[in-house]
Amino acid sequence: MALRRRARLLLLLLFLPMLRYRIFAVELISTDQNPIVQEFQRAELSCIIATTKTANPRIEWKKIGSKETTYVFFDNKMQGDWAYRAHLNSRTSLVIANVTRADKGIYRCEVVAPEDTRIGAEININLTVHVKPVPPKCRVPQSVPVGKSATLQCQENEGFPEPTYNWYRNGEALPLDSKASSKFQNSSFTVNAKTGTLVFSEVQKGDTGRYSCRALNAVGDAWCEDLVMEVYDLNIAGIVGGILVVLLVLSLTTVGICCAYRKGFFINNKQNGNSYKTPTKPDGVNYIRTDEEGDFRHKSSFVI
Repeated sequence: MALRRRARLLLLLLFLPMLRYRIFAVELISTDQNPIVQEFQRAELSCIIATTKTANPRIEWKKIGSKETTYVFFDNKMQGDWAYRAHLNSRTSLVIANVTRADKGIYRCEVVAPEDTRIGAEININLTVHVKPVPPKCRVPQSVPVGKSATLQCQENEGFPEPTYNWYRNGEALPLDSKASSKFQNSSFTVNAKTGTLVFSEVQKGDTGRYSCRALNAVGDAWCEDLVMEVYDLNIAGIVGGILVVLLVLSLTTVGICCAYRKGFFINNKQNGNSYKTPTKPDGVNYIRTDEEGDFRHKSSFVI
């Protein structure tokens, strides 16, 4: 019996320093270090003082950025934009109302307890904000000839996490690959759910229809408006006929120009307009210039 008491006393003496350190060291815990909330909802960043000897420890909250650190709660008051929509709950937990996508990031809860053996402690909380997609932008070609390739695009840049995409024709969902469904065996298309592209290797008449796209993530979904793609047959006979008509017109024009050149229609008349030249004066004729009558001629035998 005495040996047992001595053993217990010895164990108590061994563990007493550890117990004292446990009691007099400030310690923080969190019920959720990775909270996920939807945009415009309320978020609570849990930070709880598990043990401390200090009656009124100093509490600070900071948002840790890649380039700078911003105070959220400092000197017993909220800072900046958080002053209007955040407060402390249960002395240390941070509550943010009307969360926006700009609020996502890492927040650090720091507690300083001067009367404790270990006077400081901190814990990081990683806040994730999910954002519902907005209506995506869709690009659909209005008309495509049979047998040609076609690409339809759907893109949304606001949602988080990044959405996946589904394409619909006349309100019916399209599979990721037309070969995967016997219903679309006459088509040749593939859908990339990550990038939102719908690619036809060779469109067919049956691919004509109203196309719409849906962007979907963990928060919700959004649609783009229906856009019509028409597939038409190529009129080979009409195209050949048009080419022949153009060639005929060019040939007739060339022949006409050649004939006009041969008949002298394009030779300039140098006696018209500014190109007029005074006729050459014949030998034996003298000319006298007067202002009133201009040039008049007389023969060498003329006697005054």
